[in-house]
Amino acid sequence: MTKTNASPQNLTLVTAGTGKTGRRVIERLEALGVPTRIGSRSADLPFDWNDRSTWAPILDGVTSIYIVYYPDLAVPGASEAIQAFVDLAVESGAQKLVLLSGRGEEEARRCEEIVQNAGIDWTVLRATWFSQNFSEGFMRDLVLGGTVALPAGDVTEPFVDVEDIADIAVAALTENGHDGQVYEVTGPRLLTFAEAVGEISEATGQEVTYAPISHKEFLSALEEQGVPDDYRGLLDYLFREVMDGRNSHLTDGVERALGRPPRDFGDFAREAAAAGSWKKETAT
Repeated sequence: MTKTNASPQNLTLVTAGTGKTGRRVIERLEALGVPTRIGSRSADLPFDWNDRSTWAPILDGVTSIYIVYYPDLAVPGASEAIQAFVDLAVESGAQKLVLLSGRGEEEARRCEEIVQNAGIDWTVLRATWFSQNFSEGFMRDLVLGGTVALPAGDVTEPFVDVEDIADIAVAALTENGHDGQVYEVTGPRLLTFAEAVGEISEATGQEVTYAPISHKEFLSALEEQGVPDDYRGLLDYLFREVMDGRNSHLTDGVERALGRPPRDFGDFAREAAAAGSWKKETAT
């Protein structure tokens, strides 16, 4: 059972506990019977990265932490927040930190170093672009609209499934052998965004196409969709700076951590389609 208001010892805190990876980590920990606490602004005991007064209460009784910084470690002020949070976590009795980091993001490296220098056990998951960004993020609406317009050109990306990330995070939080490891995780194939969208189209049986656009057009579209300023800035950074080919190679992080190959993007697309992730809502 998930713990919220109670403060027994040996709790595992999952920050961004309702997000793409966090909620999956929570589900797995609960299945294992691990006492957990959800770190979320909407939780009974709220947690907000932008409100430091919420940090000490959420850390009470916590010994292990899955750290996911919202919206991303690359945004201004992230490293300062991570430093302050990690310092407080260690002071509060935390013994293990598992950080979700970004692949190819130099700004995220500083946050990795903070965790690595905390003086307690640590594991870093350095992830590439999530497959689930197409089914659970802002791109889901693009898929539903039939055209995924992005400024990604022909750059290839080794899309990683968040189910793999959650499996590794839980292993690092609950098993021996993962301390001091940096797992750079990718999927098993390099795909352009056009190829990825093509696989989604095939999986859904619907016509979905990819359209390359300029960064200016992309930002205008995000503003029209009502995407918040900070998230627009992050997406612009990712597509303008990180999506330059630096991540166009595969790594063995998933296999090293879990002893099995990573999940393929095609499997993700078929399973998401079967689950109704891209089912259009009908008016009633």
